Amino acid sequence: MSRAVASFDLWAERGLERLRGNRIADTVFTTASTLGDFSLIWHLVGATRGLTSESHANQAFVFSALIGIESLLVNQGIKRLFRRTRPTEAGDSRYPVRKPATSSFPSGHASAAFFAATVLTYWSGLAWAPLLFVAATVVGTSRAFVRIHHASDIVGGALVGLLLGQAAVALLRAVA
Repeated sequence: MSRAVASFDLWAERGLERLRGNRIADTVFTTASTLGDFSLIWHLVGATRGLTSESHANQAFVFSALIGIESLLVNQGIKRLFRRTRPTEAGDSRYPVRKPATSSFPSGHASAAFFAATVLTYWSGLAWAPLLFVAATVVGTSRAFVRIHHASDIVGGALVGLLLGQAAVALLRAVA
């Protein structure tokens, strides 16, 4: 299994390296990585959505709380089970992004992104799903692009986020 993961990571790294240095890709992925810090992009989406109605305003507060719980579970729980080193100790000098102190696996940005997309799709409807999951994919991929995570960390984070998102949706349905 570890050989397959290493092979996947190398394949993805080679593909991303071909994109690095492209002005548009550099801007998109560096910005996405920064906006993913502390789930800022998802709090902004939730707050903006909350401005559209009273029920959405209530959901915005619940959403921010759920993102906080997801972050705690991933960063202080799941990541402590894995002590995977990051692809670079200080990040890629071409991309000025925050350097996290936690384990590389799973990606917290990817987990939060897919968690948020799952919960927001539940509240907003399937019509929003493509946009939300494309945004989640960009945020997740950005972490491998700036060399803070291995590609397999992103896949692992996305799966964790989807699972936690489904658990949150089940909880929201149960209390509705």
